[in-house]
Amino acid sequence: MKDLLGLMGKAKEMQAKFQAMQEEIAGIEATGQAGGGLVGVTLTGKFEMKSIKIDPSLFKEEEVEILEDLLLAAHNDAKAKIEAIMQEKTRDLTAGLPIPPGMKLPF
Repeated sequence: MKDLLGLMGKAKEMQAKFQAMQEEIAGIEATGQAGGGLVGVTLTGKFEMKSIKIDPSLFKEEEVEILEDLLLAAHNDAKAKIEAIMQEKTRDLTAGLPIPPGMKLPF
């Protein structure tokens, strides 16, 4: 019975830590770039787009497809940065826990 109470206490502690980590992640931002910095996209930790920066030299009618591709690339770059930060914070929080590799925690 003592082990069960200890386990429940640890589960509550982990839940509180995960909640704090989620709040911390929600507050982070990452900026992805494409085209050598001609296009930038900033995302929050919740993957919400906060800003877009586009170099005026890209505002040419014949380069619309290039601009669209650069926006997608910048967004994906920012998303990858946010995911890497989330993965690092999760790894730090779960260090030492017997969690199977590849298991995604609920975020």
